[in-house]
Amino acid sequence: MFDVVVIGSGPAGYVAAIKASQLGLKTLCIEESVDNKGNANFGGTCLNVGCIPSKALLDSSHRYYEANKKLSEHGIEIGELKLDLSLMMKRKDDIVNKLTGGINGLFSSNKVESYSGRGKIIDANTVEVVKADGAVEKIETKNIIIATGSKPIEIPSAPFGKNIVDSTGALGFTKVPETLGVVGAGIIGLELGSVWSRLGSKVTVIEALDDFLPMADKDISKESFKEFKKQGLDIKLSSTVIKCSEHKEYVSVSYECQGEEINKKFEKLIVAVGRYPNSSGVIGEKVNISINKGFIEVNEFCQTSVPNIWAVGDVVRGPMLAHKGSEEGIMVAERIAEKQAQVNYDLVPSVIYSHPEIAWVGHNEDELKLKKIDYKVGKFPFAASGRALAVDQSVGFVKVLSDKKTDTILGVHVFGPAAAEIVQQALISMEFGASSEDISLTMFSHPTVSEAFHEAALAANNQAIHIGNKK
Repeated sequence: MFDVVVIGSGPAGYVAAIKASQLGLKTLCIEESVDNKGNANFGGTCLNVGCIPSKALLDSSHRYYEANKKLSEHGIEIGELKLDLSLMMKRKDDIVNKLTGGINGLFSSNKVESYSGRGKIIDANTVEVVKADGAVEKIETKNIIIATGSKPIEIPSAPFGKNIVDSTGALGFTKVPETLGVVGAGIIGLELGSVWSRLGSKVTVIEALDDFLPMADKDISKESFKEFKKQGLDIKLSSTVIKCSEHKEYVSVSYECQGEEINKKFEKLIVAVGRYPNSSGVIGEKVNISINKGFIEVNEFCQTSVPNIWAVGDVVRGPMLAHKGSEEGIMVAERIAEKQAQVNYDLVPSVIYSHPEIAWVGHNEDELKLKKIDYKVGKFPFAASGRALAVDQSVGFVKVLSDKKTDTILGVHVFGPAAAEIVQQALISMEFGASSEDISLTMFSHPTVSEAFHEAALAANNQAIHIGNKK
């Protein structure tokens, strides 16, 4: 009898399992995916075919772009530049293998047991595991955590095939496509489009929505749209894919843009229109747990209607982000151990690892207007940052939104160098209820790009030093 059985070993699942074991609970983690040796392939989408490999390629492709386009401005001449894509992919795969293999070590050192197979909840205290060889084993447990993650959405007009791929396929191209179509201008589409654009693809992004990055602050959306276009991404808004025909060497795509049907050919087409929760087949018919549009229904503590069954990560409501899932996993483990824990869903950071980066936390202006909250705005451009200019990364700005009456920081939005790190600084401050004045009174190292956060906080109270203030 286990205290906790976790189904799924992605960032939500493996973190929940480790935390539960650290709290003295006998824990088992079940993972369906296997590697080429038949062993459990821990880490989920994030480590294997998502966050980590995409960031590795984003970094490699940016270095190639810099060498090809920018280093001469620094007085560095390279001569003939050669791209070895297979070596770039090997580096990516080596990083993935190092991290996924590391989970084995973490499980071992934290005394987490693991099984390879597909887990299914039979009743409140029984999980059935179907192993790769067809053998079936039933496991008794006091608590169950569902952490089965999500999968890419496939649309009827663009079914996956050899040249029409999902985000996983887009991380495994063996050569740089001359022309590349991307369906979806969200985080995944923009990151993957950026990778292949930097390596030489002519990229067209087809987005059904009228607005670019509608989930971001409008200032961020407006400026980042200009920059992506400048970098060579041909972004078609208000465009809906009608049909696709896959051929041996290319894909024919028909899409409608503002009432006009447009036909284009792409060597490859990436479909990145979102992800769908992996909830099918996880919960048996005798277990009375509600599922709404694929999402397992839970309360604010990720507890289902069956008190000892919990669900975390992409398979429940909220943004499908690895860090959100990990924090939910920790919260659930602690609550099973009868500790008080909760997740602050108001402060879930979002990041797009483009170049420049885009990141934000808290409310944007539209949300504050909708809530009828009076607020102040402080902005500082990286063009006025000595450090940003010195490293040739002066595009973008930091924007601080704070309460007009209390000065409490309500949201921070960054487009520019180290945006993710600056937003993390802001998030820590906001977690402790900081005001823009608190940031103004904090000493920042000089020269750093973080000083832009300091100046934006000063600007919220018309006290900026290195830019003009509002009259």
